[in-house]
Amino acid sequence: MKEMKRLLLFISVFLAAYFFRPDLSMIQNAVLESLALLHEYAREHVLLCLVPAFFIAGGIASFISQNAVIKYFGAKSNKFLAYTIASISGAILAVCSCTVLPLFTGIYKRGTGVGPATAFLYSGPAINVMAIILTARVLGVELGIARAVGAVVFAVIIGLLMHFIFIKDEQQRSDAEDNFTDQQAEDIRPLWQELVFFGGMLIFLIFANWPDSGIKGVISSIHSIKWGIAGAGLILTVISVFSWFSKDDRKFWLSSTWDFSKQILPLLFAGVLIAGFLLGRPGHKALIPEEWISGLVGGNSLLSNLIASIAGAFMYFATLTEVPILQGLLGAGMGKGPALALLLAGPALSLPNMLVIKSVLGTKKTLVYITLVVIMATISGILFGNLFK
Repeated sequence: MKEMKRLLLFISVFLAAYFFRPDLSMIQNAVLESLALLHEYAREHVLLCLVPAFFIAGGIASFISQNAVIKYFGAKSNKFLAYTIASISGAILAVCSCTVLPLFTGIYKRGTGVGPATAFLYSGPAINVMAIILTARVLGVELGIARAVGAVVFAVIIGLLMHFIFIKDEQQRSDAEDNFTDQQAEDIRPLWQELVFFGGMLIFLIFANWPDSGIKGVISSIHSIKWGIAGAGLILTVISVFSWFSKDDRKFWLSSTWDFSKQILPLLFAGVLIAGFLLGRPGHKALIPEEWISGLVGGNSLLSNLIASIAGAFMYFATLTEVPILQGLLGAGMGKGPALALLLAGPALSLPNMLVIKSVLGTKKTLVYITLVVIMATISGILFGNLFK
């Protein structure tokens, strides 16, 4: 097997060298795009998105009893409760495919089963209320409703399929849980204090990243005071940390936060660089021109929906950016079916996201998860395209 992999690598390198004609300007553009995308990512997603998510993940690892996580989200938990909570979490969090990763890593390492964990992983960025509203307003009510229904259904089905596909692994994990004793000291803090602690961080994460969608009314009014609400959440967190947590608790929390940061950040940055080199930013040319993709997603064939799903899975979309991108693609002749396929695969996956998932779940589970998302997005696109020709 090892020699076969080496042979395939040699063949791939040879074919690339044989058919690829070097174009210095194209390669230069691709390098510049990778650096530009990393620059945008660092400015727009690290300080207000990832850093709070790392602190929340560190809090989960430090202060939430592993026995409690296993009880409610482990292999032997109540499936209806576990998948219901996991599948609607995105409606509350409204995070992108990268910001959800520290939270996913935290709950998985604390004992959440692979089914509920991957349902949460998909739903976190996919069931974004703001994105769904904007989709309905800009791209049409049919696409908005299909995106909302599809995202919730996807989260549950993908989670259940992951559970049953890897049921032997889950059983082994469950057996290990039966012999597990949580070594953490029993939590001496009242539940309401921990709710304030985690609630403050979640409030900051949600409102500090609340984008201006241009939608008038209540949503616009909330957006105008988002920094006040985010600041209140931050104050709640600081007060709770210094009022109810010991010095050792704070050290443990910071240590856990750093562990997640050093595991995830390098992979995310590497993934962003690769994604920028291959695909570039929306509207900018890189190694793979946007016209190639847009030219292959017209109509409602199996191939056009599959290409839209795969393209969406590998591209990186910041929150809400997928809507104007799709608006342009639809104007260029993209079919409605492929549009939905990209909407269902794109926000929940990206190349940076895949690298981190692999480090948490392993190669096999990651490939199955990606394949399930792409296949289901493709099927949904075909059905939707036939229904709304």
